[in-house]
Amino acid sequence: MIDRQRIETLAKQVVLPQKHLINGKHVGATDGGTLDVINPGNGQKLTTIADGTAADVNAAVVAAKSAFERGVWSRMPPAQRKKILLSFSDLVMAHQYELAVLGVRDNGTEIAMALKAEPASAASTIRFYAEAIDKVSGEVAPSAEGSLGLVLRQPVGVVGVIVPWNFPLMIAAWKIAPALAVGNSIVLKPAESASLSLIRLAELALEAGLPEGVLNVVTGQGSVTGEAMGLHPDIDVVAFTGSGVVGRKLLEYSAASNLKHIYLELGGKSPHIVFADTENLDRAAKAAANGIFRNSGQVCIAGSRLLVEEGVREELVEKIKTHAENYKVGDPLDVDTDIGAINSEQQLQKNLSFVRTALDEGANRVTGGARINEDSGGYYMAPTIFDNVAEDSRIAQEEVFGPMLSVMSFSDETQAVQLANSTNYGLAAGVWTSNLSRAHRMIQKVQSGVVHVNCYGGADITMPMGGLKQSGNGYDKSLHALDKYTALKSAWISLEN
Repeated sequence: MIDRQRIETLAKQVVLPQKHLINGKHVGATDGGTLDVINPGNGQKLTTIADGTAADVNAAVVAAKSAFERGVWSRMPPAQRKKILLSFSDLVMAHQYELAVLGVRDNGTEIAMALKAEPASAASTIRFYAEAIDKVSGEVAPSAEGSLGLVLRQPVGVVGVIVPWNFPLMIAAWKIAPALAVGNSIVLKPAESASLSLIRLAELALEAGLPEGVLNVVTGQGSVTGEAMGLHPDIDVVAFTGSGVVGRKLLEYSAASNLKHIYLELGGKSPHIVFADTENLDRAAKAAANGIFRNSGQVCIAGSRLLVEEGVREELVEKIKTHAENYKVGDPLDVDTDIGAINSEQQLQKNLSFVRTALDEGANRVTGGARINEDSGGYYMAPTIFDNVAEDSRIAQEEVFGPMLSVMSFSDETQAVQLANSTNYGLAAGVWTSNLSRAHRMIQKVQSGVVHVNCYGGADITMPMGGLKQSGNGYDKSLHALDKYTALKSAWISLEN
């Protein structure tokens, strides 16, 4: 049961100006610069954050490297790191309402989803890696008599983490929890429009016992602080979730500096494929609607392309339309709201420009496609469905990152696969069918990092998440994520006298 009164109380609290958290201390930008934080629910200024500089990034990296080299965390016994991370997880849950409300006022996600997808998810992720770390070990090689081969796992050093605004706590936890568990130090750069909950998260880490300098937060514009992180010679790994344009820049920065490893999750244009033999079309329709409209479509794995077999196309589209028109779109802090706000005025206008493009390209608007609730001052958009979308159109090929569903039909399995694989992305997919053999064929043939069968979303922390093609490289979640933040060292020992 959600505590409505607690949400209302927290929503009224004044949010003070926020600063960087470097070496355990709150400090402003070196030049005194600040950025306004706008509440997307009402369009009003909420507070300010420090507008970071390259000098601020350097200070954070110096603190992180010093902590790493002193060994206050990196050489702490795994069992002790585990204890602190478990305490960190408990504190996140103890402050779940504070974190969720703070985040919603910053990025516009509906509160019911935010409570589950943000602090609850972050806490469980931190706990997963805390429990794992004293159970992950190196190897003893099967070497010949007279020799001993050891394969050691060691932390890489300083990890730069850059996360987006849609689910800042959840996505940050996917990166900082495994990186911390194996002993690294971190410089975390939140999105300009979703920094508040991550500053608070880092404060809770300190309260849990994380040594100063191990987790640092630098806020500000990506074009400044993100570039400084990409170019910094003492950052050993950058883990990034965001746009392909920025991902490419980070690769360039790596090449221009110390060849740091860059791990990228760059979004998707995920196909949601429904065959005519689907047993429960109502369930598929609800999953398809939730898969694109919740959080206003601002979800990396959003099922933005509905590929439906011709025999059930009209029926399925009508069912999804009903869901779309029955959602309550409004105040993100209202627990009865189904869909909250678009993150910013800029993102809303980008979404609306895609609507105009879709109409120009000849798509049929089934519902939505307009700004709504404008008198609130916030950034809201009606759930939007376009049918008869051409395979090569922009809304079929480009990531909108808004509540917009593109519908295309297919006649057989071969065409379904061809349409599913017809974009540059390969992050996620969904397949609905009652044919087990077909389900396995689709899993093999659809080019995406995760394929959902008779569901969409919901894969837990035990499952890796990563993309194929231009959706990125490397994996968040699961034990596989540890590979990004550890380096293997081989020790070859002669046992001869």
